[in-house]
Amino acid sequence: MTSSALGRDFRLLWSAAVSSRFGDALRTPALALLAATVTRDPRIIAAVTVVGQLPPLLFGLLGGVYADRWDRRRTMAVVDGVRAAVVAALAVVVALNRVSVLVLLVAAFLLATLGTLFDSASFALLPALVPPDALPRANGRLQAGSAVAGGFLGAPAAGVLFAVAPALPFALDAVTFAAAALLVLALSPPLAITPGTARRRGSVWSEIVEGLRWLRAHRTLWRVTLLTAASNLAISGIMAVLVLYALDVLRVPPAGYGLFTAAAIVGGVAGALGAGRLAARLGTVPALRAVLAVETVALTGFALARHPVSGGIALAVFAAGTVVWNSLWASYGQRQVPSELLGRVGAAQRMVGLLTAPLGAALAGLAAAAYGTAPVAGAAAATFALVTGAAWRTLRPTAPVVMSRAG
Repeated sequence: MTSSALGRDFRLLWSAAVSSRFGDALRTPALALLAATVTRDPRIIAAVTVVGQLPPLLFGLLGGVYADRWDRRRTMAVVDGVRAAVVAALAVVVALNRVSVLVLLVAAFLLATLGTLFDSASFALLPALVPPDALPRANGRLQAGSAVAGGFLGAPAAGVLFAVAPALPFALDAVTFAAAALLVLALSPPLAITPGTARRRGSVWSEIVEGLRWLRAHRTLWRVTLLTAASNLAISGIMAVLVLYALDVLRVPPAGYGLFTAAAIVGGVAGALGAGRLAARLGTVPALRAVLAVETVALTGFALARHPVSGGIALAVFAAGTVVWNSLWASYGQRQVPSELLGRVGAAQRMVGLLTAPLGAALAGLAAAAYGTAPVAGAAAATFALVTGAAWRTLRPTAPVVMSRAG
């Protein structure tokens, strides 16, 4: 899925992203299964999700500042190296059978904290590697390649590897982080140096405010960010109890949980490859409206499903829509935001968009403990329908609009 037309540096970045995504696809379902072996209390399992969502809110804007100050290539490499060490330590703890709720919470918090800086740097790096008119294709191929690595390799293997030895998925994830760090270091330094390093720097706070003001003044990006925050309330709630919903409601066997979650990644591949064509055929806003309607139907179908196959299909369709939005958002923001502000504006949009995610996860955990996991899916579908209706009223075809959600 790479292309020589996009150049050597893009191929290296693509390879690093695919390597890292393969490891993520091993770790994410394995971490959920590990949490389910420690406790069956949905409140505690949801707490692991909440802790992983706090760092972008606490440190996201700060990460954006340093992504605009530092060499983005080196920043990404160092972060991946540290993440490799963290996951390797977790693998050792799991192998020694010393896992506790505290260990899971600390690991989730550290990995998410490091991820805030990595995300800001990677978002701002891509425009330095490919021409502006190639950004939609580059973003689509990044997401498609990562989805293939996760969907066809990582996710299906996660449950099987966890059944063989719970430490295996985490050990392999550490290797993928280390490989990604080496690949990023191989990027050409002149292309990866932060565009804003030559300008005069203000204080950290003044630079944070500058990024926030730019986002607030851009009507389209600001409106979409608010809609994203509202939709993430529902999405985060589903993700917080997904492992319990799959095991208890859809009757997915533990060894098949990785294969079940791979449905979302396969759907993501279709979305990544079709996003540009859909927007070109319908126009950006009509395409987004159509995708919103399809996603609402898919999430409703997921809430009504009681079988792994029907639930997996609904999840795949919903994931495809999410990836369509993510591809359009990334390309649009990278072309609209000045290069010296890319780290900060991107971080600001992610932070505002994720403000509701911990609340959604916490509410889902409490509701699941009181009423079971099935009603959580229904509530998420209803919430998303309301957000979709609001989006249809506020997103007008007179201006280019994109949307991004947490994945």
